[in-house]
Amino acid sequence: MKLEVALAGMTRLYLDTAPVIYLVERNPQFFGEVSAIFRRVDEAQLTVVASQITLAECLVGAYRTNQTQVAANFVECLTQEGTDFVQISAEIGDLAAQLRVKYNFQLPDALQLATALVSNCEAFLTNDGQLKRVAELRVLVIGELEA
Repeated sequence: MKLEVALAGMTRLYLDTAPVIYLVERNPQFFGEVSAIFRRVDEAQLTVVASQITLAECLVGAYRTNQTQVAANFVECLTQEGTDFVQISAEIGDLAAQLRVKYNFQLPDALQLATALVSNCEAFLTNDGQLKRVAELRVLVIGELEA
């Protein structure tokens, strides 16, 4: 699916971990798609949403390899203007538990999806095709998008 079609009319997009890693680390396979999304953020056409889980998951590899500048780049990416950094609340925790029971997801995925739903996101950007099972939210898989 063309990226322009997938994002048409969208104002709030939740970021799973993979898209952020692809952007910051300039992944050659997916950089075109994620950079096109962040251009929309820079142009104030789209707000991206993330949580502490996205940030924590992104930072693991950078800290594991002692790449402090890469870690700083992740923090900057997820806290810049145009990014709504949402704190996990009791409401999100409750919904995450319900999603986990319904779909048998791991807790981090359930928390991410619940955060997107509570934050009124129109879609969830990931590269994890199994998350497309969620009926409550539109899931966009980067590997299925064309810039």
